[in-house]
Amino acid sequence: MGQGMRKRWQNSKAGYTLVELLVVMAILGLLAAAVMPLGETLLRSQKERELRLALWEIRGAIDDYKKAVDRGWIKTTAGENGYPPSLEALAQGVADARPNASGQSLYFLRRIPRDPFAPAQLSAEQTWALRSYASPTNRPSAGSDVFDVASISTDFALDGSKYREW
Repeated sequence: MGQGMRKRWQNSKAGYTLVELLVVMAILGLLAAAVMPLGETLLRSQKERELRLALWEIRGAIDDYKKAVDRGWIKTTAGENGYPPSLEALAQGVADARPNASGQSLYFLRRIPRDPFAPAQLSAEQTWALRSYASPTNRPSAGSDVFDVASISTDFALDGSKYREW
């Protein structure tokens, strides 16, 4: 290969043309546009998983509280049904009524989990819709105890169900 031919070949391959850069940018833009909805779906899926775990944790604590009342580990007054008076009672603890407890408390939650779909300015307890034992299934409402909890979100899940109905 001659000196002149080599010099021309090196000069023509020295950089990218504007068209090549625009094509690469267009491809990257299309890829980013395709990935964004997937990222949003993954984030929503993660929040749904957190919601399921929080509901499972709170409902398990409510059931454990009721079992402790039924076993006589927690004192109740006449007319009480044995469910906790609030979510806070599950985390703050209640007096242990067993004979050898000597002033100890029973704890059912380390802390009240948050509903991941609730507004950030609400306290953890405010992120849940409470249902009392006395309220009907078709019209759950708060009352003197906590029989069940639900999300306060009015959004729909990825499967089409309402978070509030979980």
